[in-house]
Amino acid sequence: MMRFDLTDLGLFRHVVEAGSITHGAARANLALAAASTRIRLMEETLGAALLTRGRQGVSPTPAGRTLLAHAREILAGVERLREEMAVFSGGAAGQIRVLANTNALTEFLPDALAAFLAGHPGIGVEIEERTSEEIVGLVAEGAADLGILSGTVDTGSLQTFPFREDRFVLVAARDHPLAGRADIAFVEVLGHDLVGLDRRSAISRFLVAQAVREGRPMRLRVQLRGFDAVCRLVEARVGLAVLPESAAARAAQGLAIAVVPLSDAWARRDLTLCLRDLDGLPPFMRAFVAQLRAA
Repeated sequence: MMRFDLTDLGLFRHVVEAGSITHGAARANLALAAASTRIRLMEETLGAALLTRGRQGVSPTPAGRTLLAHAREILAGVERLREEMAVFSGGAAGQIRVLANTNALTEFLPDALAAFLAGHPGIGVEIEERTSEEIVGLVAEGAADLGILSGTVDTGSLQTFPFREDRFVLVAARDHPLAGRADIAFVEVLGHDLVGLDRRSAISRFLVAQAVREGRPMRLRVQLRGFDAVCRLVEARVGLAVLPESAAARAAQGLAIAVVPLSDAWARRDLTLCLRDLDGLPPFMRAFVAQLRAA
């Protein structure tokens, strides 16, 4: 007889989505030893391996994928139950899982999120940074309720709504030879020293992929955690940077930097909301989507 509890199912979902028992345990607020024991007992109960373990982390076996689908369905049902029962206690409760690319997470979400949470004290929002390509698959699988990603990415059968307009630009010190250009191709930028975001960021991974397509390496001298820090080093002539225009324009108000549009087609990065079915979401999630669209 299977005796999985909600903690087991939540842990398994986190482990698969993180691709790591260590990181999955951290997301589930469990010690690594406890998480490993729970996974082992689940496998023993089922009599089948749930995870394939390797140097790069873990991935679900066929049995694991089946369990994951049911775990997501059960956990989503519990969230809906909690929300509906909260009405009888005079409050509202719920959790929203959002995946966002670097630009949306840093530049556009904070204000809209603050406004929503102020009016919905019983609601929690869990946000994770992912590349736009990863977001599509995870939202389609039910790993998140909502995604915010580049409008250039194919979202398949997901519902989409416009969110914000943005594009990639070159950021250079004002006296740099490229600072006066009307626009510039990314391949030309690759011939210069660059300052970038941390290699784990969605933007960094996206730009590295574009450089690979051009057959050129990115000459990254420094990688930092935030847009403002990157722009300060550009001002100090450490190197050039490629950033979203929204972040670069904000930094340019207080720094001696110039902003030059990239001419590449992929540089247009209008942001889009994506989800599986707006009408099928609980009321508080529909309210959150409305807040994002109206902000």
